Amino acid sequence: MHLELLSPPTFWRCEPSWSWVSRPLPNYLLWCVLDGIGRLELNGDTCDLAPGTCAVFAPGDAPTASHDPRRRLLVFGMHFQATPSDVVPEQRWCDLPDRVLLDALARSSDTAYRRGDPLGERQAELCLEQLLCLIWEAADSPRKTASDTAIEEVAQSIRQDPGREWTVQQMAAAAALSRAQFTRRFVAQHGTAPAQYVIKARIDRAHQLLTETGMTVTQIAAALGYTDVPYFSRQYKQHTGHSPSNSRS
Repeated sequence: MHLELLSPPTFWRCEPSWSWVSRPLPNYLLWCVLDGIGRLELNGDTCDLAPGTCAVFAPGDAPTASHDPRRRLLVFGMHFQATPSDVVPEQRWCDLPDRVLLDALARSSDTAYRRGDPLGERQAELCLEQLLCLIWEAADSPRKTASDTAIEEVAQSIRQDPGREWTVQQMAAAAALSRAQFTRRFVAQHGTAPAQYVIKARIDRAHQLLTETGMTVTQIAAALGYTDVPYFSRQYKQHTGHSPSNSRS
């Protein structure tokens, strides 16, 4: 994908009396809501606007929008050209769940571009590309519930710190679900039971430590929550097909 910015990355807080009736757009437009509420319409379809709502408009689109003057929209956007020309999802808008990342990419793009040098413009284009990728991912994915997000956060915590003592009861409590609900939803999202997910994360980390550090097998087993080194070695071989010591040969 090749992107060329046609306007600076821009933030604007819409005026209380603001409304938008666009002429057919001559180029692509990224349009992201960072604050406020409103309503967007395109080709007879409507969308409620809220923080995290993002839209990608194509040349020829003529969107209209309005907002609540008591909760004015804060919008980030930029016009651009793209090659190839299939950067617009069929559904023009979606909600990005990670609003912290959205805000960070928007501000990074703005800061880099306003440096006024070629590297800054390239950084802004990369931020635009990242935002477009996130929008495509969100547009193609089923809408996540709060429980889905909580389960993914638990899974991420396991991957980041597999050596912790992880019990299904603790994981379920972190996701604000019963043990049975958590297990059922975790398997649906990740294709494996929570306890097996922990083991896989530990073995993956063990392999990394064996191949990238000078830690002994005993040290690695202890760091990853194993009190029985032979048991760790058996689990490692079961998942990788070879013993821990063979990972270093």
